[in-house]
Amino acid sequence: MNNMPKVKIGIVAVSRDCFPESLSVTRRERLVKAYQEKYGAEDIYECPICIVESEIHMVQALEDIKKAGCNALAVYLGNFGPEISETLLAKHFEGPKMFLAAAEESGDDLIQGRGDAFCGMLNASYNLQLRNVKAYIPEYPVGDADDCADMIHEFVPIARAIIGLSELKIISFGPRPLNFLACNAPIKQLYNLGVEIEENSELDLFEAYHKHDGDERIPSIVKEMEEELGEGNQKPGVLSKLAQYELTLKDWVEEHKGYRKYVAIAGKCWPAFQTQFGFVPCYVNSRLTAQGIPVSCEVDIYGTLSEFIGTAVSADTVTLLDINNTVPKDMYEGEIKGKYDYTHQDTFMGFHCGNTASGKLAFCEMKNQLIMARTLPEEVTEGTLEGDIIPGEITFYRLQSTADNKLRAYIAQGEVLPVATRSFGAIGVFAIPEMGRFYRHVLIEKGYPHHGAVAFGHFGKALYEVFKYIGVLPEEIGYNQPAGVRYPTENPWR
Repeated sequence: MNNMPKVKIGIVAVSRDCFPESLSVTRRERLVKAYQEKYGAEDIYECPICIVESEIHMVQALEDIKKAGCNALAVYLGNFGPEISETLLAKHFEGPKMFLAAAEESGDDLIQGRGDAFCGMLNASYNLQLRNVKAYIPEYPVGDADDCADMIHEFVPIARAIIGLSELKIISFGPRPLNFLACNAPIKQLYNLGVEIEENSELDLFEAYHKHDGDERIPSIVKEMEEELGEGNQKPGVLSKLAQYELTLKDWVEEHKGYRKYVAIAGKCWPAFQTQFGFVPCYVNSRLTAQGIPVSCEVDIYGTLSEFIGTAVSADTVTLLDINNTVPKDMYEGEIKGKYDYTHQDTFMGFHCGNTASGKLAFCEMKNQLIMARTLPEEVTEGTLEGDIIPGEITFYRLQSTADNKLRAYIAQGEVLPVATRSFGAIGVFAIPEMGRFYRHVLIEKGYPHHGAVAFGHFGKALYEVFKYIGVLPEEIGYNQPAGVRYPTENPWR
């Protein structure tokens, strides 16, 4: 199922009329050529109709890139640029936009070949602020053709996330389980982000599930599951129920997404789910997430929103985990200390019952949910996908609305260590530099819930830009401060 936007960036060059237009023409051509040679032509469109010098040119360029199907915009200052026309272009373009500028090419061509785009970027940024227009501006937004090609390529995942959010619907089932107030979900900020939400009863889902009794598609989904699980298929008797549930969710998505293009799901999974449905939905959640439809547990609406953003940025499967338990000291001393450059407080275990996709597990088995089976019949707790999470780089992150409707986020890069967990569920030994301080002065101090989204790779740079673009204030984006950099709430005599 295609549940992510495809980005096509219209590159529009601009020129101030008292500078040679040829600078913008030739520099745009070099930029496009450099991009195509490095990254291919699929993501970009070169607006050939004009170099924007006036408001009339702005309208012509806007119509051209819309006709070409562009859903993102790169405004390229080939020289100083017309601050009014170029920012009007950004204002009237509906979609994510970026600004970047051309550097001078040669010390031997600083008379007719000097474009002053370095200066022009200042005026462009000021005019964007005057017009209240959001735009992505790279950390150092001026460069030659190769540099600017790299900047545009870095913009692609940022644009993909922003486009996705503008056309996303989150479908939820049921209220949060009892004692899960931490996963609060004030929906006002969802609407501010352009995200729609459809909240449903668990009873609606239960009815839809039973309407799929005997669905002729169930055997083919069971076969898919059997092939995916292989020797890890320890609970074959539950697969037909899980397949029926997967079809129920997929059909619900198709029937309820309405005018939105993309969907994420916040599902209920306990306490009554197991006894009524006769299984736990963890494995199905993992499969849909791997297919590009993020599904969070425990009706965690901002959890699935975070997963969707991470999927868009990484173009890969993500997961949602509890920031769960400490690594025992004896385990740290025997298997981590001296082998990896982390203190004991840098490490922790990320865990959830079994919602991580099989492709992100070093090994996997279909089992029953051990915690629930302590108080319920074992047969109604089957459906978890368990195994150790694959070692490698990760980004732990979350976007959250506070109870008083303020957007807040955190990002922390680290890794999953190749250390056997010796535990249950979908679980890994995580290491994040200065995690102990981050845990206390960001996660606890800022009131974050126990769920965090995990992207498999280092994507902090792009996530930070996405969060800024959608309106999270920079001071509300927490990250793991390096040693020696004090958090505002950190005791200086600690």
